[in-house]
Amino acid sequence: MYQISISPEEIERLEPMSFPGKIKVIESTGLDFLRAVAYLKSQKVIGFDTESRPNFAPHQPHYGVSLLQLSGSHRAYLFRIKMMGGIPKALRKILSDEKILKVGAAVNDDVRGLVKNTDFAPKSFLDLQKMVWEYGIKDKSVKKMPAIILGVKISKAQQLSNWEAPVLSDAQQAYAATDA
Repeated sequence: MYQISISPEEIERLEPMSFPGKIKVIESTGLDFLRAVAYLKSQKVIGFDTESRPNFAPHQPHYGVSLLQLSGSHRAYLFRIKMMGGIPKALRKILSDEKILKVGAAVNDDVRGLVKNTDFAPKSFLDLQKMVWEYGIKDKSVKKMPAIILGVKISKAQQLSNWEAPVLSDAQQAYAATDA
């Protein structure tokens, strides 16, 4: 059985972890995009997350989803969907594929953000935050779940960075891939 909670001090003592595989940023529907789609379609389970440009003031507009992160065990793809003019049909097919399980945290919010501007029928999404309750875990933040379940520390330092920057930094890429 897992412990139900973990303190910030306990998390700080854990080893840091980041996505160990290859990370690729995709900004257009060229050859890299087609390779990414082929890889993701070959997976039975993929990690799923989205990032949006943060909004720090009440008068600022909500920017919508900037980045769609999808990963298999060896490769993570960071799709800059604002630069791509939306979610290409091939990605919508993956997000609607019943045979590919998409796993993430707070997936309903992420899916709602994607569906807001793109028409597709999301299927086979699993929300880890809902699932951990079955194991008695009360702490369900994306920082605390890996600490409790895997015994590793995940940095959230880049969470509020600008996901619409012209170029994503190495730190942003590592964070986004790890989050997925």
